[in-house]
Amino acid sequence: MAQTQNSSTDTPVAPSHTNTITLTSTFTATPEPTHTPTITSTPTPTPHPMSIEALRQKSFPGSQIVIENELEAGSNYKRFYAYYLSEGLKIYGLLTIPNGEPPQNGWPAIVFNHGYIPPDVYRTTERYIAYVDWLARSQYVVFRIDYRGHDRSEGEARGAYGDPGYITDVLNAVSSLQQYPAVNPDKIGMWGHSLGGYLTLRAMVVSPEIKAGVIWAGVVASYPDLITKWRRPSSAPQPTRPSFARSWRQEWTETYGSPEVNPAFWDAVSSNTYVSDISGPLQLHHGTADTDVPLEFSQLLYQEILDVNGMVELYTYEGDNHNLSNYFSSAMTRTIEFFDRYLKE
Repeated sequence: MAQTQNSSTDTPVAPSHTNTITLTSTFTATPEPTHTPTITSTPTPTPHPMSIEALRQKSFPGSQIVIENELEAGSNYKRFYAYYLSEGLKIYGLLTIPNGEPPQNGWPAIVFNHGYIPPDVYRTTERYIAYVDWLARSQYVVFRIDYRGHDRSEGEARGAYGDPGYITDVLNAVSSLQQYPAVNPDKIGMWGHSLGGYLTLRAMVVSPEIKAGVIWAGVVASYPDLITKWRRPSSAPQPTRPSFARSWRQEWTETYGSPEVNPAFWDAVSSNTYVSDISGPLQLHHGTADTDVPLEFSQLLYQEILDVNGMVELYTYEGDNHNLSNYFSSAMTRTIEFFDRYLKE
């Protein structure tokens, strides 16, 4: 049953809104003609690598998580620099483990998907420190992964929206955590911010293994809406696209046509088309003054999940920014309560 919540200002959140077989007969010059049927099959087109169906057909086995070294401990948890394998690449990350004896079936765990940080300046132990600390102190194993091409992770950082590399790393992280002895493999959640929110939603419509998700200021709109509704104010600083990140907008439009011309393609690559298959409850947070990602993205996703009777919550924060700096404690408290409800109870 769908769940709705009030915003941080205690005002209700309003809903935003075959194969073709051809038979031919050939007659031979004999007293008694014979029929030779010929069957021609139209090959099934290969799904685009970024389509949800293509991702569902892939295998994400993960690997053993290997701890390289132990870092300075947190208040009630240990911190490690560790890696796992994704398509043969070593993908590193910050792994936290609660102190003490794990529950009978293991600790609940969260894959932590960070937002966009230029890969050449990204560092495993920098930024998102307070976010990880709240989750780790609440007795979760947290794996904040470094997508391919970030810090010491192997591979090329080609961006999330036009290449399946990052989502492959995320789904392999889920499988790797499920293999970790201290983790309950049936209690895996996912947290994502901004670009990481895009990856979280995508992972939850591809894999049934993610039992609950929380997204802050997520890039969670369909691809057609990303094209038409994602415009930064002229006064906002414009991020510099890395030279190795291809322009999916231009490439896909030239190859497949615009969303108006070829809606089937754009639906196939959009997670929003598949929200009826989402693997668990989802909680959304967004500031009303976010100049990086439109609030409308979260509102649209909220309504899309309600429309298919999914379980979703939306919190908006009046006047707050992309990082929810003004309401950070409130948003983190709600995040922990949500994960506790679906991963611990």
